[in-house]
Amino acid sequence: MQLGLDFTLVEELVAGVDEVGRGPLCGAVVTAAVILDPLRPIIGLNDSKKLTEARREVLFDEIREKALAWCIARAEVEEIDRLNILHATMLAMQRAVEGLSVTPKLALIDGNRCPRLAVPSAPVVKGDSRVPAIAAASILAKVSRDREMIEMDRLYPGYGIAGHKGYPTPVHLEALQRLGPTPIHRRSFAPVREAAAGESGKALEA
Repeated sequence: MQLGLDFTLVEELVAGVDEVGRGPLCGAVVTAAVILDPLRPIIGLNDSKKLTEARREVLFDEIREKALAWCIARAEVEEIDRLNILHATMLAMQRAVEGLSVTPKLALIDGNRCPRLAVPSAPVVKGDSRVPAIAAASILAKVSRDREMIEMDRLYPGYGIAGHKGYPTPVHLEALQRLGPTPIHRRSFAPVREAAAGESGKALEA
């Protein structure tokens, strides 16, 4: 049973940084940076993927209340298509760290590489299940992006976005072929590019 991460690992003014949304075919990539308060532990922090939606929602509010500083940032679909998803993610992480109201002494980045930052940084593989501040960042990023995808489902019905959050599920891929891409779909991703080409072919035939 997961009882939460070890808060003895919370160091003063260390920011955790994580992203959500590298794999989806639509929507922004969302990042967060969090500096936790060692004196105000948050029970039950964990990698956002290992938590229920209801638990993430509760922790989302608690993190924003108790953290010394937090920032949610993003890179838009247009930036993803222009820069590629890796560079857009790095840009969004930069924005999250730069948006903190407190300057961290160190930024710990989930994964195996770091964006270019004005503060010292280090990558932590599987950091969202090892470092409390990264786990907190993963929760802020995921809840924020999931809420946005539910709103996008209302704007673009028929794709099932509220359910799959933009990931390339069979339901999403079928809808993409049938309905074509929306303005929030990433044209640089192969399934979207192929669906757009199919739409162009239909238009030419007509």
